[in-house]
Amino acid sequence: MSDAQRQLVEAVTARFGPKAAVTDRDAIAPWLGDWRGRYHGEAAAILQPGSTDEVAAIVTLAAKLGVALVPQGGNTSMVGGATPPADGSALILSLRRMNRVRRLAAAENLAEVEAGVILADLHDAALAQGRRFPLTLGAKGSATVGGLVSTNAGGTQVLRFGTMRGLVLGLEAVLPDGSVHDGLAALKKDNRGYDLNQLLIGAEGTLGVVTAASLRLVPAVMARAVAWAGVESPHAALELLRSMEGAAEAIESFEIVPAHSLALVLQHIPGTRAPLAGAHPWHVLIEAVATGADAEPPAALLERLLAAAFERALARDAAIAASEAQAEAFWRIRDSISEAERASGPALQHDISVPVAGMPDFMIDGAKAVEAAFPGTSAGAFGHLGDGNVHFHVRAPADSPVDWAARHSGVISPFVHDLVVAAGGSISAEHGIGQMKRDELARLSSPARMHALKAIKRAFDPGNLFNPGKLVSLAPDGADQ
Repeated sequence: MSDAQRQLVEAVTARFGPKAAVTDRDAIAPWLGDWRGRYHGEAAAILQPGSTDEVAAIVTLAAKLGVALVPQGGNTSMVGGATPPADGSALILSLRRMNRVRRLAAAENLAEVEAGVILADLHDAALAQGRRFPLTLGAKGSATVGGLVSTNAGGTQVLRFGTMRGLVLGLEAVLPDGSVHDGLAALKKDNRGYDLNQLLIGAEGTLGVVTAASLRLVPAVMARAVAWAGVESPHAALELLRSMEGAAEAIESFEIVPAHSLALVLQHIPGTRAPLAGAHPWHVLIEAVATGADAEPPAALLERLLAAAFERALARDAAIAASEAQAEAFWRIRDSISEAERASGPALQHDISVPVAGMPDFMIDGAKAVEAAFPGTSAGAFGHLGDGNVHFHVRAPADSPVDWAARHSGVISPFVHDLVVAAGGSISAEHGIGQMKRDELARLSSPARMHALKAIKRAFDPGNLFNPGKLVSLAPDGADQ
């Protein structure tokens, strides 16, 4: 621990009590690595403020002492975005103690919550008042609101409701100089210059520490239906989705799954079974909901839409879940793809997006290009067809060593990213840049984009003390690296 870090820890403990600073190595250890186990850092302490005022006081003192801080919520980053530097030059600033639902107004469809609120707890709080927060993802039991805001999280309901950016109505945050940005008011019109809230969303804690958010709620689901359909190709799947555009207010999820991903789940995930009797090259998972008593029942809606799809030869076969248990079983297949692929051997995962109209071609042609360039590999894609988000995985050749991904990521991932850029897409769809994609962002972005990103970072954080090494690369004095 450096002298400056020690001074900060002692001051925080003296002012806010022993809960506000953790220095026990065993207690710190679980928070030093990333979700996937790819990155490991060091930190001499975790600072745990219990209020926005405490965050502001800690940040103010850290700025004076020149101590870098890494904001952290549930530590579920997929790109090493919440992992401290390996040299121990930063302390972790945990928002987990700030976990209050400050206000939940059902009539306003509004929830004001602190950054440390866990997503699943927000779901429960909203449901208790007949509302829901329409964003969900696999890490909902540990991901926090602050992290979701800071990474502009997506998930399986983006098709209807958009990413976190579209669900945030207001923000409270502490900026690198310790000042508090109070932008929680859910104003529909506000033309006071630059939108600081939007700058902070997706900034990965590099511009400010999100302490609270005003979030959009929607009516709770009264009924839902889930269907699984077999289709000939991603092109047929996209046409099927387009055929359902008239029911856009009811269709909340439309996921595409290739046959080989389904086969891996059936092989490696106990208790799973194929939803359809026959073999199909591609599959889609569709969820429809009803939020009002006068709405068409979701099962009847899906039956009607799929019947029309059969007439147009857009679907080869389909099954509508007959029970909630069967609906969950369908979703378990989709949610278990990454787990099944890990069980089958090493792989490189890419969270990318392309224009929706180009997604079918990319899923097929991109996989062929990778397999041709790297013989023995097996490439495939699945994901959120309606919003262009492709989870593009490259699996290792048979009998590859466990460190295959680490050995080959420096060659294969840039190849994939070049394909993405050529298709007019983005190398990060919903997981952020963190440290994993920082260099690729710099390599593939226009000079205008990088100049703007670095200028914004330097303007907000001239000392480069907020989450250093993430998103953009600046020297400790704020200069370019």
